[in-house]
Amino acid sequence: MQKSLFPILLVDDDPLVAEVLDRAAKTNFPEASFIHITSFEDAKLYIDNLEGKGPKLVLLDIDLKDKVDGLDFLALLRAHPKGRLLPVVMLSARKTAKLVERAYIFGASSFTIKPFSYADWKTYLSNLRTYWFETVTLLEVRHEKES
Repeated sequence: MQKSLFPILLVDDDPLVAEVLDRAAKTNFPEASFIHITSFEDAKLYIDNLEGKGPKLVLLDIDLKDKVDGLDFLALLRAHPKGRLLPVVMLSARKTAKLVERAYIFGASSFTIKPFSYADWKTYLSNLRTYWFETVTLLEVRHEKES
């Protein structure tokens, strides 16, 4: 089994999104592996307890169907020593100028609309791979356990 070269933290309350990403990545982004977290609280715990190499990228759903949303987690990430340098791609089923603006103000690296079909998810992952895996240079960050 190939070791993941590109771990991606997926924060999305919909298990179907994680399943589709896992399937589509097999052919369109085989270097990726997804760490799926479904809530703000679990995502916060994950970042707080991160040790060693963490994710290279975060895919973050805006609507977590909770009292806090993805923008709240983005704000936490940007203030957190283990998350402030992580690139964050926002995922949303809706796009309004105000929502896009808020995402960038909170520190998003990019804003994307969730695809609606499996074929579109495959294209999305191919584009994600081209940009985040093949084109840009990301930091190699190791996290030490705090004493």
